[in-house]
Amino acid sequence: MGLLKEPDYGTPARPGEATVTVEIDGTPITVPEGTSVMRAAAESGTEIPKLCATDSLEAFGSCRLCLVEIDGKNGTPASCTTPVAEGMKVRTQTPRLEKLRQGVMELYISDHPLDCLTCSANGDCELQDMSGVVGLRQVRYGYEGENHLDAPTDDSNPYFSFDASKCIVCSRCVRACDEVQGTFALTISGRGFDSKVAASNDEPFFDSECVSCGACVQACPTATLQEKSVVDLGMPTRSVLTTCAYCGVGCSFKAELRGDELVRMVPYKDGGANEGHSCVKGRFAFGYATHPDRRTKPMIREKITDEWRETDWETAISHVAAKFRDIQERKGSGSIGGITSSRCTNEEVFAVQKMVRAAFGNNNVDTCARVCHSPTGYGLKQTFGTSAGTQDFRSVAASDVIVVIGANPTDGHPVFASRMKRRLREGAKLIVIDPRRIDLVRTPHVEASHHLQLAPGTNVALVNAMAHVVVTEGLVDRSFVEDRCEEFDEWAEFIAREENSPEAVEDITGVPAEDVREAARLYATGGNAAIYYGLGVTEHSQGSTMVMGMANLAMATGNIGRDGVGVNPLRGQNNVQGSCDMGSFPHELSGYRHVADDAVREVFEKLWERPILDEPGLRIPNMFDAAVAGSFHGLFVQGEDIAQSDPNTQHVHAALEAMELVVVQDLFLNETAEFAHVFLPGTSFLEKDGTFTNAERRINRVRPVMAPKPGKDEWQVACEIARAMGYDMHYAHPSEIMDEIASVTPTFAGVSFAKLDEVGSVQWPCNDKAPQGTPVMHVGEFVRGKGRFVPTPFVASRERSTRRYPLVLTTGRILSQYNVGAQTRRTANVAWHPEDVLEIHPHDAEDRGISSGDLVELTSRVGSTTLKAEISDRMPVGVVYTTFHHPGTGANVVTTESSDWATNCPEYKVTAVQVGHAVVPEQAGAEQREAVLSES
Repeated sequence: MGLLKEPDYGTPARPGEATVTVEIDGTPITVPEGTSVMRAAAESGTEIPKLCATDSLEAFGSCRLCLVEIDGKNGTPASCTTPVAEGMKVRTQTPRLEKLRQGVMELYISDHPLDCLTCSANGDCELQDMSGVVGLRQVRYGYEGENHLDAPTDDSNPYFSFDASKCIVCSRCVRACDEVQGTFALTISGRGFDSKVAASNDEPFFDSECVSCGACVQACPTATLQEKSVVDLGMPTRSVLTTCAYCGVGCSFKAELRGDELVRMVPYKDGGANEGHSCVKGRFAFGYATHPDRRTKPMIREKITDEWRETDWETAISHVAAKFRDIQERKGSGSIGGITSSRCTNEEVFAVQKMVRAAFGNNNVDTCARVCHSPTGYGLKQTFGTSAGTQDFRSVAASDVIVVIGANPTDGHPVFASRMKRRLREGAKLIVIDPRRIDLVRTPHVEASHHLQLAPGTNVALVNAMAHVVVTEGLVDRSFVEDRCEEFDEWAEFIAREENSPEAVEDITGVPAEDVREAARLYATGGNAAIYYGLGVTEHSQGSTMVMGMANLAMATGNIGRDGVGVNPLRGQNNVQGSCDMGSFPHELSGYRHVADDAVREVFEKLWERPILDEPGLRIPNMFDAAVAGSFHGLFVQGEDIAQSDPNTQHVHAALEAMELVVVQDLFLNETAEFAHVFLPGTSFLEKDGTFTNAERRINRVRPVMAPKPGKDEWQVACEIARAMGYDMHYAHPSEIMDEIASVTPTFAGVSFAKLDEVGSVQWPCNDKAPQGTPVMHVGEFVRGKGRFVPTPFVASRERSTRRYPLVLTTGRILSQYNVGAQTRRTANVAWHPEDVLEIHPHDAEDRGISSGDLVELTSRVGSTTLKAEISDRMPVGVVYTTFHHPGTGANVVTTESSDWATNCPEYKVTAVQVGHAVVPEQAGAEQREAVLSES
């Protein structure tokens, strides 16, 4: 489809041992049985003209350009829908076929602008390409009468336009929306000459159900659907293969440039995670990297009330090192620390944690995974032996039952959600466990068999009730448990207690007992059953307990160690998995090995030539508490906006204000930078050279599309600070950092830039035992040997509704925005979500006299904020919901210090609140009132 687009071969060959030998234009070729004639021809080196066929869509056979002749058969069948047969003789180029194709092409062109034959300036146009292939030189048919060359252009979408005058109604965009994305937002309306592509009842694209994933743009064979960036900047001339820096799916893209200017991001069809698909963020929301708000020079100030002053790198690094050394000399070696970023590469994260351990001389390093998936690490390590999900994304295609717990894939992980929806449309059953009615509960051609709408904070009670059904109704996979697990009897005795029955916990969870029993039976007996979960599991006071509860349920039913099953965390940020893998936790070195292990420490001490403490350092919440108490004084923050993203904002602010030195390395002056004394500019993913590790443990290369705007890579900055503090830390290239990671981390032993450049990506463990990586974990045996059952008693959260705070707040994300919004708010994505709103049930709203659009005050025991209300029945009575993408709302002002018992992961998902009308002082002038409203 034009420059840098991979060729389309029609229906892919189906896997299987049976093969057939056919003859294409006199050349024999052996292909798998079931292969289309078009693909067989392509594999023999013969290109058959086509328009409706692509390798990502089901065979359609409508364009009639791919007609072929087959000996012994009458007619000219479409090669994309015709399977090969043993001994078949196919002719793809004959005078008859040439005449037929030219006639078909003339009909297409007659309803398409003439410049398609002569001009490529309009961008990608397969119609033009195919016109050349079939040898069309002129069009006999006139333009008068029934055509749509004067049809208007829909420019409503911020990123692409729909020029109906160029549409040939081939249906590729419609099929891409249906088959690839699964939104079903497009259709063909009208008949005959009146046929046209329409979005959601003829609405403009922006107002329709279109989610701007770009699948339709990618599929369009003409310039009908086209990126506005291509129109503005021209067609790209070169490309760089890299990895998206948004969610944990880790999509591969070709960054396409014209000269040194990025024109567009094109999903890479061989990307292991996305296989050619994308979402609105990954495909279009890259403009933040060149936004005017970017800070590209270091800045220093003595007090946080002072103005920033720009300086050079040498001065800034010397200043940071001197200040850190001074604090240590006066306050002790443990008085400083660092926080790594899940948005940075593995190499950058490894460099920062090494800087803390080797140059700072302590284990006071933590990562933003502390506030999202640290319970995943703890819970899966206790039960399975390793802190990561069990499957690759492809595995869901073999699932018969899919359980989604505390996750909203269509908004948070949309590319994987499309893959999941495809399997659901094929017949897999869906169980959704969530207080909110997420889109997956009921979406086009997909409806959950069960939506267990539990009360926030009762996950553990519910999963125990499901396990109770499995144990007491004889649904345990005895052979799996006996062969591969331990401590089952103790767990089974606990789980069989009446207190864990669906009937006993019904009043706790709010879910009818019979619904729980039916869902448990489906999970245990419905075939391959997979669990996918998100922050609605981990961000609770019993987050770690719930992770172990899900692992117990999977082991009891034998749903571990093969395709289609498993326990799978949907990681929120692009490198959450990697930042944890790299040793960012205060108690673990890379590969999840405890600092108390003498043998492990010896490996690092020998290489780094520095002693490593055998006691864990401070976690992020401990750092804040110690700062307020006066014993922690200096912090290096790598790419993490803790002042906005961490709970109990007032406490975080107090901790930052109490420190002598706060160093922030980021793209923008974020909320945390308001409390910083030094700002060091960071690099966007378009400037990085390294690797990300996604939610399926896939290690992907990140390649620089442009030079680092600050003049330095982030790993270089960490090295230079370490050297300025007296520790000689040096690398010539990030590949050397990965080589060091591989040398000290058993699960990464076989990973190198050279290997990744050769094979594309691998999933750890990648070592001598698994040189090509490990798509599915725990095959044959668990990493820890035997899977371990752990009793999981339910303990109610301290955060519960009271007379003063009768509602419960839970939070989440929305498709168009990402995390704290620092990136997506600086793109056109704000058009879909310009502000955070509070969803409130009609009953709760009526009790308070609240209508949609009203400005309301949201108050908890630690703080309050104002935002607009939106009446919604997605939540049960008594539960309210909001997102946290806009700092003006500051949702974490109201979240509390309540956290997971094992990991201190904040309990974002349960906060007791009250909602009422916000008070705007009547005596204020119109201008002041408007200012108050705008701040919301």
